[in-house]
Amino acid sequence: MTSSFKTLTPHAAVIAALLGITALPAVADEGGVPFWLSGQLGSMAAVPSTPGWQAAVIYYHSSLSAGSGTSIPRGGRVELGLNAKPDLVFLNSTYVFAQPLFGGQASLGLTGAFGNMGASISGTATGPLGNNVTGSRSESTFGVADLYPMFQIKWNHGVNNFMTYVTGDIPVGTYDVNSIANIGIGHGAIDAGGGYTYLDPKSGYEFSIATGFTYNFRNTDSDYRNGVNWHVDWGASKFLTKQLLVGAVGYYYQQITADTGSAAILGDFKSRIAGAGPQIGYIIPMGETQGYLNLKGYYEFEHQNRPQGWNVWLTFAMSPAAPRPESSPPPRIRK
Repeated sequence: MTSSFKTLTPHAAVIAALLGITALPAVADEGGVPFWLSGQLGSMAAVPSTPGWQAAVIYYHSSLSAGSGTSIPRGGRVELGLNAKPDLVFLNSTYVFAQPLFGGQASLGLTGAFGNMGASISGTATGPLGNNVTGSRSESTFGVADLYPMFQIKWNHGVNNFMTYVTGDIPVGTYDVNSIANIGIGHGAIDAGGGYTYLDPKSGYEFSIATGFTYNFRNTDSDYRNGVNWHVDWGASKFLTKQLLVGAVGYYYQQITADTGSAAILGDFKSRIAGAGPQIGYIIPMGETQGYLNLKGYYEFEHQNRPQGWNVWLTFAMSPAAPRPESSPPPRIRK
């Protein structure tokens, strides 16, 4: 297996480095929303990159609504008509190892976040016995998210690239079981999966797909455990130039086992969502480093037992510049 950063064109290696960042958190829990933030893995998800340190800053905004007649469990109660608008900034640092591991390229990263979560509900039911409390409530919370480590290994075989990963949640973020606007999720989680990328540097076409499963630990504050989740992220792009790409992105999420715990008063409460939208990216040469700016958005549909809406990601990332192919030595002149 060759070292992929030697087989890729420089612009492809840069994109791979800058998009291969650590997992990002969901902005709430219970309520049908999982640890995995759908859309975080997209184009170039499985392509190896240039060894060394990488960094990324991501602004994430979403507008979600569950509708006035939709019941959402949270903290042992049932909330009606949940609306949420998170504005978060994610900070990521990842180190890509030069020494091969199992014939591939390993990386280890960590992501944190801070920002504001605004939320409102139109009513609250206190339990399963029919003692409903009507009215409305709104909150806004500024704080920090949990910490999210990720370990990846990537392999390259010509135009085919493969990836496996494991990530998780360290629950240290801003969380209050009585709040409707949390940034931390209140419990630990572990997620593992893999991905594939087709990348043809000659034609400029690329397609990526990544999938995984999340196991959630119990939220001890609310006595609630989300079920096992399955998620798929995908992205497709076309390099119009060596620096500019355009394309599409999408995701699908499905809960495959039931929520449990004494607070799981709505039964199985398995949730589902899908989303899709456009993306555009641009590589910024910066000497010995490379910058990358990406804008993508998703419109959600096919929701079940969770809010739906839209979300936008604006990413700026930096990584070591891909090494240029060594030129041939000049011919010797005989005297």
